[in-house]
This record gives sequence, C-alpha cells and structure tokens, in this order.
Amino acid sequence: MSETLLAERTVEAAPSNHPRAGEILTPAALGLLGAIHRRFDQRRRDLLAARMGVQARYDAGELPDFRADTAAIRAGDWQVARAPDDLQDRRVEITGPTTRKMVINALNSGAQTFMADFEDSTAPTWDNLIDGQANLIDRWRGTLTFTDPASGKSYALGPKPAVLIVRPRGLHLDECHLTLDGTPLAGAFVDFALYLLHNAAAARAAGSGAYYYLPKLESAEEAALWSDVIAFAEERLGLRHGSTRVTVLIETIDAAFQMDEILHALKDHIVGLNCGRWDYIFSTVKRIGRTHKRLTPDRSAMTMDKAFLAAYSLRLIDTCHRRGAHAMGGMAAQIPVKDNPAANDAALAKVRADKEREVGNGHDGTWVAHPALVGVAMEAFAAMPGANQLDRRVAHVPDRAAMLEIHPGVRTEAGARENIRVAVQYIAAWLGGRGAVPLYNLMEDAATAEICRSQLWQWLRFEARLDDGRLFCFDLFEDLLQAELVKLPPSPDLQTAARLFYHLVTDREFEEFLTLPAYELLD
Repeated sequence: MSETLLAERTVEAAPSNHPRAGEILTPAALGLLGAIHRRFDQRRRDLLAARMGVQARYDAGELPDFRADTAAIRAGDWQVARAPDDLQDRRVEITGPTTRKMVINALNSGAQTFMADFEDSTAPTWDNLIDGQANLIDRWRGTLTFTDPASGKSYALGPKPAVLIVRPRGLHLDECHLTLDGTPLAGAFVDFALYLLHNAAAARAAGSGAYYYLPKLESAEEAALWSDVIAFAEERLGLRHGSTRVTVLIETIDAAFQMDEILHALKDHIVGLNCGRWDYIFSTVKRIGRTHKRLTPDRSAMTMDKAFLAAYSLRLIDTCHRRGAHAMGGMAAQIPVKDNPAANDAALAKVRADKEREVGNGHDGTWVAHPALVGVAMEAFAAMPGANQLDRRVAHVPDRAAMLEIHPGVRTEAGARENIRVAVQYIAAWLGGRGAVPLYNLMEDAATAEICRSQLWQWLRFEARLDDGRLFCFDLFEDLLQAELVKLPPSPDLQTAARLFYHLVTDREFEEFLTLPAYELLD
C-alpha cells in the first residue's frame, strides 16, 4: 500500500454507541475525509481568518461595497449550468432536521423539495450526526420507516417523495469527533462527503442526484473553495464533474455584495441562491452594527418588505435570473396554533401575504418549516405561470445605499424580553440535543437565537434608547434577564444556557457564532 493511502486512513473517529456508526464511518469514508482535510483544511482556516480582516475594516468605518477587482465578472455575459430536471420546479421547499420522523414527514409533505439540515436545525451531537446520515442512506435504499414508540403510529415513505437536498454545517464549525493528526475535521466537509459517498450513485440511479444547500458563505473565495472540494470529491469517487449540484444561501451581508462572483465561482455546480433572511439580519448586525449609528429596532420591525432586507431580496432575484439560476425566497417559520382558530388563521394569513410578495417580486420558490404550510405556499405560488420565473427581471434593481438601509422603528422592553426568552430557551434545547425548537408558535433554529443575542449585544454596547426613554444599560439587561428566567419552564440545561447567553450579550468582544462556545458544552 502506498504512503498516500496509509496517510489517508489516519482519520480517527470517536467511539459511538450508535448501531450504524460502522456503516457510516467506513474505511472508504474516513479515507475521503482525510484526503479532503489534507488538501483543503488550511485554506478553509485562512478564509475564516480573512473574515476577521474584513471585520477590522468595518470597525474602522468602512461599509460593504461591490468589489472593484471583480467588476469584469459582474459585467460579463455568462450563465451557470442548467439545473437538473427535478430541480426545475422548486416552488415550495420544506426544511428541517435529519431526525427519522421529520425526514419521512417532510418527504411526504407535498413540497417539491426537502432540505435535510445538518446545520442550524440540528444540534451536532455525535449520535445526531450519525443518525442523520443513516436516515438519508435509508431514503435512497427504500428502507425509510419509523414507528413512534409513544403512539405506536407507523410512518413510511410515500410514492412521490420530495426531492432531497442536504445542508451541511457552515465552514466555521469543527467536528471534534473526527480528527486527523489531532486536528478536528471541518464539520462542513464531513457532512458533505459522507452524504456524497454513501448516496450519490443511488440518487443518480433513481433519476435525481446529490444536491446541497451551502450555508453562511461570505466571499467568492469561499465559494471557490467549495467548488474545488466538490470537484475533488467527484473525481475521487468517479462521479461526473458537475453532477453534484448546490444552492447557496445568501445569508451574510458580504455575500450579498458578491452574488455574481459566488455564482461564477460555482458555475459548474450551482443552480440557485436563497434568501436566508434570519441569518442575514444577524450578519448585518454582526458585521456593520458595531456602531451607535446603525442601531436596529425590535426584530419584529425588520420585515422583508422594507430597507436592507427588501433590497437584498430584489437584487438576488435580478442577479440569479441574469445568470440562469433560481432565486429562492425565505422561510415561513409559523407552525399550527392548536385550540385557537383565530390565531391560526392570522398566522396563515401572514404566511400567505409573505409568499404572495415573494412570487410577485419574481422568486422561483420559497421555504416553509411545517407541512401544514405547504398548501398555503403552494396556493400563493400558483401565480407563477411556469416551473420557475427565470425569464423575469426586476424593474428597479436596488443600489448599494438601499442594501445598507437600516429599518426604522423603536426599541422596546417587550422586544428585549422576547429576545431573552427565545434565545435562552433555544440554547437550552440545543445543548440538550435539539436544533429545531417550537417556541411561541414558530419553529426556531439557531439563526433566531443569533439575531436575539446579537441585537441585545448591540443595544447594550451602545446603551440604546428605548421607546420609553430609558437607556438599555447593564442593570436593565440583568433585571430583564432575571425576570424572564423565573418564568421559563425548567429544563436540565436552562441555567447553563442562561450563563452562556449572559456572556454572549455582555462580553465586550463579539462572539462570531454562538454555536462555537455552545459546541464546547455539548455532550
């Protein structure tokens, strides 16, 4: 055996009690993971460090702008590769974690596609990650069934399942259960490679393919890294170049100013961009909100029909359609309101209005978080005459000033209290192994908790004035936190979550992602 092959087998996997760990973490899988790590991990780490260089420029007073060095790409006449047939119509996409019951229900929901999420709606415990990969393998084997131990109800895959798309973790999060020479592998590359290795051939044989959503990119260089990782894995596994297809979530403000460049870097593999609007709010606060001049209002005031959110979604539609790519809309996080028909009707009306706005603006599809919303979104997108709206352009493309415009509105004690309640409960659930959490009739994931804590950090850092005239100072934050904590339902991880949340809000230095310190606390 060559020295190269011996080196590739040195990835070490932590022990697991999951009965299918050996089936997932095969020698071939560990070899592929090791090869990707050796070739690309330092480049990944360099790009993460480059993000901090960009942040330093923003802290010095700069604001995001379109890149001068890539003007030729933006001006060029080029298009991305045509989407596969089963990704031509994506009018309703449902999202959720990779738990077995969720995967079955989502695939059977009637949506065109299902995004199985290893990222913001999955707490990355070792068992969760292995279980998720096993469930996706079973989808392609035709053996995906589940019996609820509590109710005895059985679930099985229906005759026309949604097209499966997988979202790996972001580039920033390591996977401590897999190491090479003592260094953790990138969670993003682990999730990507294991799914590709085990399922690409079966998916293609079934008339589909290995499809992904790529999250939290911040530059064209990061997109180019993914392009090279995908091409490398395709070649190693004997897959046709370009058979692996991706959609990129535009959920960082830097990526929004490089959408042409991201499409160009991935043009052999990419099929579209998506408005990841919750993380986009978080990114905007994190990157350019570290100044009293850009204080945000209550997060409920930051809606998709105004200011920087409206501008970026319209620009995404225009950019995608010029390049032959799908422009996917954002999430409807509402879930059914039981035993309250009036509240349920109001929630559905809000979803309907949001989806009608998206299809009217020119989006090719949208996201929902619950099967009960599929029909509402489908009705709204009945206004789309064909499978997509690739031939549609935006009449007035927003400029840089519009993309930087902060929403008007007040900051309130009620808004602060809501941020505290949602963030603490979500972090507690995440530490307990759950990444998708129903809170106050919404299905929340890590993005909402990020908005909550980043906004409170901003308000506290600059002692923002509330609508009642008070300043959001340290003492007020502590009082509100304690008042809310005593009202929250008890859970094993609530106090640990509260301590982490307290530090995330009060530390002078802003933590890039809450999941980084939270991951160190995860069992």
